[in-house]
Amino acid sequence: MRRAVLATVSTVAGVVLLLALKPHRATPPPVAVPPPGRTPPAHSGGGSRTGTFTGQVIDTRYGPVQVAATLRQGRLTAVKVLQTPSDNGRDQEIADYAVPRLTQEALGAQSARIDAVSGASYTSEGYIRSLQSALDQAGA
Repeated sequence: MRRAVLATVSTVAGVVLLLALKPHRATPPPVAVPPPGRTPPAHSGGGSRTGTFTGQVIDTRYGPVQVAATLRQGRLTAVKVLQTPSDNGRDQEIADYAVPRLTQEALGAQSARIDAVSGASYTSEGYIRSLQSALDQAGA
């Protein structure tokens, strides 16, 4: 009888402690404040660079991914995919599905801060990293 009471009390105490924990909340990234006397850029696209900038080749589990970003006056206007995984028909099928969605997201966001496409996480990661390297070259 004492063991049953002890087990029940221990279980209840454990549940109460778990319920008392607050969920983790992600804190937003700090906002960059320009030093006094400087004005922030007109838009978050950064700079007024124009041209096509080739991103790094990113090796993924299923093959390389590489993109080239076209900017006009600092604004992302196009993303061309130079390489995608294509070792077999399934990899190419996934890339054909994911790339247009990733490109649409990137153009809408004007950055590489986009969500991955479900079912194409490796291709998405390679696309995002290659796009970010192209934008870094552009100074965007």
